[in-house]
Amino acid sequence: MKLKTWLLSSYLLVMALPLLLAYLLFAWINDYNEDQKVKEFFTTTVEMKDIQRVLDDPALYQTGSTFDEVARLANDKLSIQLFNHNGLVLYSSSPVQTVAVPVNRESLYEDLFSLQQNFRSHRYKAPVFDKGKLAGFYQIELAREGWVEAVSKRTKWTMILFSVLFILLYASVALFVNRKVNRRLTNLQNEMTAFARGHQPSHEKVTAQDEIGQLQQHFYDMQKKIVEARRLIEKDQQEREYMIAAISHDLKTPLTSIRAYAESLELNEKLTDEEKGEYRQIIIEKSNFMKQMLDDLLMFTLLQSPSYEMERTAVDGSEFFDMLVSDYEPLCRHKQIQLCSSANVTGEYAVNPKQLVRVVDNLMTNAIHHTETGGKIWIAALSEQSADWLFEFVAAVYTFDFRENVYVIVQNEGKGIAEEQIEFIFNPLYQADRSRNKKPAHGTGLGLSIAKQMMEKHNGDVQLFSKELVGTCVICRLPKVL
Repeated sequence: MKLKTWLLSSYLLVMALPLLLAYLLFAWINDYNEDQKVKEFFTTTVEMKDIQRVLDDPALYQTGSTFDEVARLANDKLSIQLFNHNGLVLYSSSPVQTVAVPVNRESLYEDLFSLQQNFRSHRYKAPVFDKGKLAGFYQIELAREGWVEAVSKRTKWTMILFSVLFILLYASVALFVNRKVNRRLTNLQNEMTAFARGHQPSHEKVTAQDEIGQLQQHFYDMQKKIVEARRLIEKDQQEREYMIAAISHDLKTPLTSIRAYAESLELNEKLTDEEKGEYRQIIIEKSNFMKQMLDDLLMFTLLQSPSYEMERTAVDGSEFFDMLVSDYEPLCRHKQIQLCSSANVTGEYAVNPKQLVRVVDNLMTNAIHHTETGGKIWIAALSEQSADWLFEFVAAVYTFDFRENVYVIVQNEGKGIAEEQIEFIFNPLYQADRSRNKKPAHGTGLGLSIAKQMMEKHNGDVQLFSKELVGTCVICRLPKVL
């Protein structure tokens, strides 16, 4: 049950309990009164007969009459009042001083000869005649002593019952509030305080389906998110530290080479023209490599910023993608690699041309580097039909949706990438080829990570498939402009 429902129910019960007991008391008293009416009617009628014999004397209602005999009849249980024919009070056994003001005539003639049974007394009023002429009135009121005692007893037991029920209800509510509210809130507060002070996250406890349970579950969910965010921040920090160290190392090597060759050009006068030209060419290559590293680092840092929004323009698909997959023949011919390129794209697309060219350049650079002499590379841009030259292991798992997307595919033959390395291939500075330090550097290790982020900025994605001793295939998906 929800705490709100339970508390409102308890509040309603506490409010209704006095009313319920009051109603029960009234019903109990009224039922007792009905039971006593018949029995007391005859008893009271007989008791009043002797009183009526005295009060029926017309002489009591004359001027100057004495009321000694009437006074002897009156006591603390019996009250007598005498009125003359005009309603003026002649005698009253009540100790309160009577005022000589006539009683209202309508009230005087009301309920004559009728025994009125009230909760506390019986009342009887009758006229007195003298030779057919109205002499006065008398009114007798006899206390119901047994009824009052019984009602008092019943009221006492009702109050005792009310007190017991109220104490039980209060104790139940206090116990419930302590067990279901105070204790749980205190435990939750302690868990929050411990977590805020940097202690290990608390183990999740079973939560109830009420408001505090929902609050507790929200805290556990928030705790998970904070722990995950901390882990990601620590991981990002470690990656940044590693990136700085790796790039510093990669920059130091070409910079040392540039300095050495530059000093040789300046100080060594015995160098031939051919050697000088070779040294200059090496300096230019090393400088270009350093520029590429710095450009990649700048772009990677820019893509990491949440506020960075890539500008896109509408391009004609046929013209742009035909340009995108072309101009790689000279690079492949230099390494004696067979290149198969094709473009079959129609429609308009919102892209950043410069960045897409950069993506394809990164993919082709990797493909050329990892393809042996005499190998084969395929590059294609497709929006209507799949390629029949895809590796079988790629065609078996990848599904194309040409109604919604256009695809850029770069596939190369080669030794491939181990299956356990594929999930890390898009991480910054990760290189499946661990022997890069033994070979001339060909890249920064940021190319695939930059390509992935650029495709995501285009609302697309990039996936890599590889099989050892067969080759690698990278598929970039780009949504169409509808």
